[in-house]
Amino acid sequence: MTLENRRLLRDAFGTFMTGVTVVTTLDEAGAPIGFTANSFSSVSLDPPLLLVSIAKTSGNYARFIATKGFAINILAEGQKDVSNTFAKPVEDRFATVPWQLGPHGAPILGGVSAWFDCRMHQVVDAGDHAILIGQVEAFEASGLSGLGYYRGSYFTPAQAGAQLASGPAVVVSALIEQNGHVLLQDDGRGGLSLPTARVGSNGATATLQGLIDAAGVQATPGTIYSVYEDVGAGQQHIAFLCPSTGGSPCKGGFVELNPDGFDDVTDPAMRIMLERLAEEARVGDYGIYFGNQNTGRVAPARKL
Repeated sequence: MTLENRRLLRDAFGTFMTGVTVVTTLDEAGAPIGFTANSFSSVSLDPPLLLVSIAKTSGNYARFIATKGFAINILAEGQKDVSNTFAKPVEDRFATVPWQLGPHGAPILGGVSAWFDCRMHQVVDAGDHAILIGQVEAFEASGLSGLGYYRGSYFTPAQAGAQLASGPAVVVSALIEQNGHVLLQDDGRGGLSLPTARVGSNGATATLQGLIDAAGVQATPGTIYSVYEDVGAGQQHIAFLCPSTGGSPCKGGFVELNPDGFDDVTDPAMRIMLERLAEEARVGDYGIYFGNQNTGRVAPARKL
């Protein structure tokens, strides 16, 4: 696989929204070690099995494939700093994180959404990674909302709630993306627009889903891509990335994501947002815009 195709494949994998975990165990000296991973999945209820993968290039690779057990710590929405700590080559990743040994002996982090203390069931060789399959010996769920990860950026329920502030002047747009194209519709003024609607009494989530349903395509409401105050119109505008898996739109059509292809989009702020999306899709590095219709900042994507 060429380097370019590997990048495209990584970006395609990144369209799957995941949680964020820290995988932990003890080394041969009894010291805690761990790494950040979003390659986690449940496998079986009987017996209770789960899996996570580790890169063969990881400094912890040899220790983890030889360990007798490990823990999966599902991070809570306020633990982005914990994720970043365990994703970087920090000398002592546990120095600033509260933890204790779990019932089966693996390190359990404090304040997590859930944890699973496992014995090693099987190690499977898988290309440039190894798959660690663990049998759950003990677990606990705290009820805290989890930390999410999508296309290189963290997202949280609290973040979404804060951005979707209540009020009559909140407008939602759906960036329905399919195979390098984005859905545009007639804006009623002789130009084009994203599917857009004012948030109704049922809230932003229902409004966004209504836009997708009305478009007639299969798409998933995704993460926030842009939040800006349209001062002239007196409204807050929130755009969501909505990956589409197929279907032909019953309203409008898909337009190639090309920075030069949005001349017919009449809203200048929306046109600039689409140009940014086209450029970010090209390089595979996404961000979230905060500001107003003229100026603001793009929060860079954080990669695991």
